Amino acid sequence: MTSELAKDLFFNLFNPKGGIKRILAEGMETTIFVGENVMVSLVRCQPHARGEMHAHPQEQWGVLMEGSGTRMQGGETIEVGKGDIWRTPGNVRHSFEAGPEGAFILDIFSPPRDEYRKEGHGFGTKDRVD
Repeated sequence: MTSELAKDLFFNLFNPKGGIKRILAEGMETTIFVGENVMVSLVRCQPHARGEMHAHPQEQWGVLMEGSGTRMQGGETIEVGKGDIWRTPGNVRHSFEAGPEGAFILDIFSPPRDEYRKEGHGFGTKDRVD
């Protein structure tokens, strides 16, 4: 893929060039791709890495591509494995902890999260829930 169209509209899950890099937590990094109405986040988690509990107004879908983990969402704790898909409605508190082999997650947000349109650290300042 070397055309101008390919440069702006085509990407690869395993070689995420052209995305926005963000460190979410210790051992948890993402590469983000932003569209007009949807945002895709490719999250790589080291073994046992854990994100902070948070919420945001955007709907979020997650797909566990590799590894395993625990999804904390809406007051429940759910073990997830490769191939599992989950939906998180807007404003629902959630977090993720990777299993012993780590995890690779494809997250989809609609609409896109403004705080993820630039490189940075953390899950965003507007959406933090203590």
